[in-house]
Amino acid sequence: MNMSVLDTIISNAAESLGISEDDLRAIAAKGERKRYAPGEYLFHESTPRRWVGFVEEGEVAIVRGLHGSATHLSTLAQGAMISEGAAMDDAPHSTSAFTRGGASVWQISREVWEELRKSRPEVFYRVVARGAQRQSERLRYAADQLAGKASPDALLTAVRREHDLLGDRDVPLFAYYGVQTLRGMENFPISGMPLKNFAHFVDALAMVKKAAALANGKLGVLAEEKMEAIAAACDEILAGKLHDHFVVDMIQGGAGTSTNMNANEVIANRALELMGLAKGEYKHLHPNDDVNCSQSTNDAYPTAIKLAVYFSLQDTLGALGELKAALEAKEREFAQILKMGRTENQDAVPMTLGQEFGAYAVMIAGAMKSMRTAADELLEINMGATAIGTGINSPPGYADLVTQELSAISGLKLRKAENLVEATQDSGVFAQMSGNMKRSAVQLSKICNDLRWLSSGPRCGLYEIRLPAMQPGSSIMPGKVNPVIPEMVSQVCFTVIGYDVTVAMASEASELELNMAEPIIAYCLLHGLMILKNAAIVLNSRCVAGIEANAERCREYVQNSIGLVTALNPILGYEKSVAIAKEALATNGSVYDLVLQKGWLSKEALDDILTPEKMTQPRKI
Repeated sequence: MNMSVLDTIISNAAESLGISEDDLRAIAAKGERKRYAPGEYLFHESTPRRWVGFVEEGEVAIVRGLHGSATHLSTLAQGAMISEGAAMDDAPHSTSAFTRGGASVWQISREVWEELRKSRPEVFYRVVARGAQRQSERLRYAADQLAGKASPDALLTAVRREHDLLGDRDVPLFAYYGVQTLRGMENFPISGMPLKNFAHFVDALAMVKKAAALANGKLGVLAEEKMEAIAAACDEILAGKLHDHFVVDMIQGGAGTSTNMNANEVIANRALELMGLAKGEYKHLHPNDDVNCSQSTNDAYPTAIKLAVYFSLQDTLGALGELKAALEAKEREFAQILKMGRTENQDAVPMTLGQEFGAYAVMIAGAMKSMRTAADELLEINMGATAIGTGINSPPGYADLVTQELSAISGLKLRKAENLVEATQDSGVFAQMSGNMKRSAVQLSKICNDLRWLSSGPRCGLYEIRLPAMQPGSSIMPGKVNPVIPEMVSQVCFTVIGYDVTVAMASEASELELNMAEPIIAYCLLHGLMILKNAAIVLNSRCVAGIEANAERCREYVQNSIGLVTALNPILGYEKSVAIAKEALATNGSVYDLVLQKGWLSKEALDDILTPEKMTQPRKI
């Protein structure tokens, strides 16, 4: 019997069951290997259970349903226990199992288990209890999947036993995270937004951990082999690997401890593999003692947030820059199209449509500038502060060295905070960043409000511009098309504005030496930047780029506007101008014609003054 795969399965299962490896190995020795071809069924629903097995190679799909509409419940991978109910009773299978790509399963017959029940009942019932727990877990997973809470392609595998100060827990063998991450997953099923949804945050955590390992190695508090393994694991994360194992919800208690431990455990377990060891063998490299060496959540976590926000901001600024360029292109395209300017939704004076879009471009530029200014303070970090800023449990020189290492890894000009105690408890920089994001949202939403107004109609609104038609606008009104893109963008902006309130309250919530509310700050900033970026991309590509001017409508409004009389103020004076405006409004007449009728100006002088093209820039009267 080839025990190369079973050795690992038996070792983990024996620890989980609380029995000796020799006892479990003796049971396994009475089994046999069965190979299944691609597409072959291992058993069918309603057929008798004949054996208990362990998946050695390949994957096995568990499905339910015999009448042409089977439901996929789970996929079992290497190390997973299968058909464990055969050790408990002679009830038939309630599901079917088949392998799409082929599989090898080590099978132990019901007769072996029955013999064990009689000869070693204490061992038998431990195994049965564990089998019952596995069935319960699988049922819970199946229920989650049917309820849409679990991914159908997730793998169920063997487990390894880990412990923390609260006790022992089983962790899936495939998982690079550990017991503390598992508790975090259970405690915080809140937003449905795990760390892995924010790649910059995962990368930032890896950068922080690599920098710490390199600094600790150079200072002699971390063995070279461990330092190299930790750094290599971090490099894999920075290359895009292992992100799926960053599973804790962004919103959590503990000031980010669950996030920090998620990173520590993933890096530790991958580092162990790189050292030729198995996941969970923490006596050789420990998540706390080694990956978290010279650190606390209270300096590693906020530093990672700052890096993640900075990198996310660059993406958002890129998208806003493209939007700005699109608005500037429309400024040039519409430079000769005259239209009526409006204040308080009333006719004001003429302008060009290009001037209107140019103003929007300047708004975006201002928003980008303000966020860049705020971002500079994100480069000041508190690495080396450890728990509260005193640097306890870190070697002399660590704070300066880890800042240098992190600067080299991240490519950013990071600087150590002048006062680490202050930097560990003060969230003002996050509030400032959020405030500038709010400014961007306010300006972006103002632009979207205008686009909706300017395109309103088409027959009974302003209809000075035409937005690209994206989708039918009504389930009952034929032909209606709505400005769905500006509407969506405004809603994104409302969200970012709301996030600013949350960040302000969370920043204010800092008490004494630490702010417990940093997780919600991280969520609001990172998610806010993400949706702001996406909104800018969509607004540019699906709206602004395709906007067309309705030049005829624009000129018609100008020619018929009472607002033209404003240009007569310097010549006729305010009182005469008001009189002309009132009479034109009452009679539905033309300002031009009334001035001529009253003989107040010659036709030549009036034509010169009231030329709309001359009314859009300062000029000598």
